[in-house]
Amino acid sequence: MLRWLSTLLFPTIPLPTSRLFTSRVRLGGWLGVVFLSLTLWLSLGGQPTALAGLTDDNYDGNIFALYAGNGSLVPPKVSLEQSLRYGKPAIAVIYVDDSSDCKKFSSVISQLQAPYGRVANFVPVMADAIPVKASYEPNEPGYYFRNAVPQTLVFNAQGDLMFNEVGIVSYEAIDDVMREMFDLLPRSESVELRRRPINEVNTELVPES
Repeated sequence: MLRWLSTLLFPTIPLPTSRLFTSRVRLGGWLGVVFLSLTLWLSLGGQPTALAGLTDDNYDGNIFALYAGNGSLVPPKVSLEQSLRYGKPAIAVIYVDDSSDCKKFSSVISQLQAPYGRVANFVPVMADAIPVKASYEPNEPGYYFRNAVPQTLVFNAQGDLMFNEVGIVSYEAIDDVMREMFDLLPRSESVELRRRPINEVNTELVPES
């Protein structure tokens, strides 16, 4: 088809025998074909991937790898149900890859993994993967989902929901909840993760799996 369109747009005409002139005509013909192909592709809905970015709602891949530099979060090592069954604290975030808010928030979740990755499970949950059902169990993300992303859920080791917020939440807001769960000093008294005084002795938090 492209050859037919090229012939239509660039009919064969007698040309001088100069090799330079012939080469330029051939080059011009190929440029015309490329331009025509690009025009047809865009008219049929094609969009360059470069149009996607941090501040738009276009899909351009795994947001945790692209915008948080952390490809280890997806897929999660355990599901929410498994984490609650094992009795380990969990930070679950319900998200989609084509949301600017989720793209921006991905870096917050990645930053939290640095201090808490060994003592809590991180469970990113794709909203589109939540099955549509009439009812859900408390160990299923759908039980808590508010049909808005990003949504952050924090569970303690007993499976109690300690935090449930929609939108771009600050690192500090989630960190405060985690410090309370692990009986750590507030950030105003210690930026490092340090336990509250026990018999007037401070012991540093050493995450253990």
